[in-house]
Amino acid sequence: MFSAVHGPSARKRGALRLATAAAVSGLVAAGAIAGAGAAFADTPDQQGQGGATATIQGLEPGSFADATIIGKHGKEKDVSAGLFRMNVDGGGTLRTYCIDIHNPTQSDAKYRETPWSGTSLANNKDAGKIRWILENSYPQKNDLGQLAAAAGIKGKLNNAEAAAATQAAIWHYSDGATVKVKNDIGEKLAEWLISNAKVVEEPKASLTLDNASVAGKSGSKLGPVTVHTNGDKVAVTPSEELKAAGVKVVDKAGKVVTSAANNSQLFFDVPAGAQPGAGAVRLSTTTQVPVGRAFASDSKSQTQILAGSSDSTVNAQAKVTWAKQGAIPAVTVKKDCAKGGVDITVTNKGDEAYPVTVGGKTLGSVKPGETKTVLFPVAEDEKYDFTIAGQHFSGTLDCKTTGTATPTPSSKPSPATAGGSSTSGNTGGTGTNLAETGSSSATPMIAGAAVVLVLLGGGAVFFLRKKRTAGH
Repeated sequence: MFSAVHGPSARKRGALRLATAAAVSGLVAAGAIAGAGAAFADTPDQQGQGGATATIQGLEPGSFADATIIGKHGKEKDVSAGLFRMNVDGGGTLRTYCIDIHNPTQSDAKYRETPWSGTSLANNKDAGKIRWILENSYPQKNDLGQLAAAAGIKGKLNNAEAAAATQAAIWHYSDGATVKVKNDIGEKLAEWLISNAKVVEEPKASLTLDNASVAGKSGSKLGPVTVHTNGDKVAVTPSEELKAAGVKVVDKAGKVVTSAANNSQLFFDVPAGAQPGAGAVRLSTTTQVPVGRAFASDSKSQTQILAGSSDSTVNAQAKVTWAKQGAIPAVTVKKDCAKGGVDITVTNKGDEAYPVTVGGKTLGSVKPGETKTVLFPVAEDEKYDFTIAGQHFSGTLDCKTTGTATPTPSSKPSPATAGGSSTSGNTGGTGTNLAETGSSSATPMIAGAAVVLVLLGGGAVFFLRKKRTAGH
């Protein structure tokens, strides 16, 4: 249930075979890179911070309606405003609103539960008002008669109007946009939400870890890793690397643990004489994600904010590194939208200094026993991809709404908010298609795959013909 309630001929044949091989190799390599980027531990918003990962499905049927963006000089843009639906990896459903009005939605984009500090909300003094709107409107307030009465509205309010009004009010504070709901009752609700919104603090993550990367010398108990969750019971699963090295995940008393709860402390018991190595422990539970949590996508698909959650699977991961001597770094990485980059925090538990080097450039040096955070600058919308202390991190810095720099509506076919081009009289039809927003981030891969299939098909025809000729 939802809480409170997404010859020349030979040369040509040789060139064809070469192109086919190259294309296949390129596609395999691209797949390997994509796989590395998608790995749970490689995403900075997931390391320690954890939470839900989900795939966007589209606007929820019956929960969106027509609205108009009023741009500079009175220029108008019609959109469909309302609730999105996401499917959670491992099970569960989320309902979200958009907080990035001009950015297009990518079809089937993957999202991760993300702290406000890793999104455009980091620099938004009104971010807390968005959470108030979410908690005081649809679908959290699903008795629409009571909601209309609270807003002083005379007349019947339906789901589509309530959702459109809520989305319009959110855009007011997320993007500084002026959006009018075409239905009068919906517009009155939006005005009430905007005028009554109060600042509320950011909600806590569904599952997060303190000290998600630890390090130290063999023969000691390394940690603690502290678990924070609103779930009842968290499964604790050590990696194969830990098992092979004889490293045990234990509690403060040294007892092996297979589950944890809120505020549990976990340690890694590394045997004396263990060869230098590294491993991880994965934590997983089922819970409802708190309303107001942000969801971001590395594909630049519009950022979302949570309006409701079913019981959903959430995960987090902690890493451990051990050695007998030398520099022994524990590394955590986190997007920092306020500073414009990625914060790299290193704790050196060894007996030699550790240079923090990214892309061939040393950003600082961490002495034995010292913890230091250095900023790796990343431009807005720029991708980053680096490996440090044997760990790979990649992503895209997406900290600003297009509306911040460009107050007029986007010239793209449809803003990220739309569920398709707005049609006159639409009050929440049955379609769930995402906005037609031009080429998505998947387009190059799809095109590449198509080329490979064509080349492979040509190669198959060539070999079949050759075989038939040999048989005659």
